[in-house]
Amino acid sequence: MLMDIRMPGMDGIEASHRITGDDDLAGIRVLILTTFETDEFVVAALRAGASGFLGKGVDPDDLLQAVRTVAAGESLLSPSATTALIGRFLAQPDPAAVAGTAALGELTVREREIAALVGLGLSNNEIADRLTISPATAKTHVNRAMMKTGARDRAQLVIFAYENGLVRAGRP
Repeated sequence: MLMDIRMPGMDGIEASHRITGDDDLAGIRVLILTTFETDEFVVAALRAGASGFLGKGVDPDDLLQAVRTVAAGESLLSPSATTALIGRFLAQPDPAAVAGTAALGELTVREREIAALVGLGLSNNEIADRLTISPATAKTHVNRAMMKTGARDRAQLVIFAYENGLVRAGRP
């Protein structure tokens, strides 16, 4: 479902929460498309269960690809939403830092490399190209890294990569 933040009657955050919280709608994935790309809206949308967040200035081809990505069960954030999300999480003290460090030790060298590439914002296809592996293999590594780190989606894996030093702001 393509959802806006501001709508008459009920805002997109509340609508997303109701859709993703309804067991009868378990197959529905929500992609937020809005002019309001603030960190508060990004966080609220993700907490409400949205699988993606894009600004309305997105290129039509990129929007189509985003719909396909979310429909396929993956998560997607615009670059500005990713930056806002990372900034918000990095600005807060992390009570789970010890748990994150333990999870880092569970990752293989390849999974750490994959987590770092996800942290840089690369898609599965871009990771596959960079590492000369198939997109299916890249997706498998991403899924294993998410499972081992307890990341619910790619956005959380990005945060994990930053919090554990796999990626640093401005430096791969």
